[in-house]
Amino acid sequence: MAQTSKKTSGIKPSGFQKKVNIIVSGKDRTYYNLDPAQSAVIKVIGPGKLEVITRGQFKQGEIDKIAYKVLYTIDGGVQKTRTFSNVVRTTKAKYADEKIGVPGQSEEFILDLGRGNHSIEFKVADGKIPIACRFSFTPVKEKKKDWIPFSPKAPFEPVTILSKETSTTYYRFSNEKPLKIEVNGPTELRLLSRVENHYQMKGRINYRLQVKENGQVINTYQLSSKHSEIAVYEDDKNLIPGKACEFAIDVPKGRHVYEILPLDKDKNTILGRLLLPKKDTTLEK
Repeated sequence: MAQTSKKTSGIKPSGFQKKVNIIVSGKDRTYYNLDPAQSAVIKVIGPGKLEVITRGQFKQGEIDKIAYKVLYTIDGGVQKTRTFSNVVRTTKAKYADEKIGVPGQSEEFILDLGRGNHSIEFKVADGKIPIACRFSFTPVKEKKKDWIPFSPKAPFEPVTILSKETSTTYYRFSNEKPLKIEVNGPTELRLLSRVENHYQMKGRINYRLQVKENGQVINTYQLSSKHSEIAVYEDDKNLIPGKACEFAIDVPKGRHVYEILPLDKDKNTILGRLLLPKKDTTLEK
């Protein structure tokens, strides 16, 4: 079903960022400490596998074993916990600054991420034991699917975007007028979103989209875009569409109603395009 690419890359977190250098088998590796209050944030585009390598810190002459918990949240969803117990000192690594102690053996876990933009936040349960992490991401080649456009529930405001002589329909939505979707599962619902930019808006624009089901928040996506170099509006020359960002919603079995709305009050409206796998369109009949 999927084939892993060999293009694995290390990732530097944003948000809370405090480096610690650990020498592993003679090579200097950069790790990042976790904090109990501030999140270290990793942003990737899936599908792929995010590997998290953790190391606890032993102080000289202290306890033989430690236990700790790493907290993580994917796309603003439910916070999850990875617990590591009976961790011992490593004999294969040391801190570049040996005065701070001895690193523990590496403890790892992998997060499987679906297609689209993802933001993963990491914290440590408490600050009693310093915990440092190293992050790497391996893209995954997923099985090819045929996708077809899917319309939101009325009322909606269609907007035509032209790109490379191709006309595509998006739907304008805002916090006051969210994008409402009714869909049968099980399936996967893709959303391509574009920020609406005025000409005076420069550089990269960060924005957040929240997904609700029955009034309950299920995900919050932190996205970043800049002016598109090839896409234009068919009927409005005062705006420039942003480059498309993507995320996917895994829809469980049954009928589901979702609302998608932007959270940033200082941003303009957002354009959204919905897609479903062609094989699942029979569920809508």
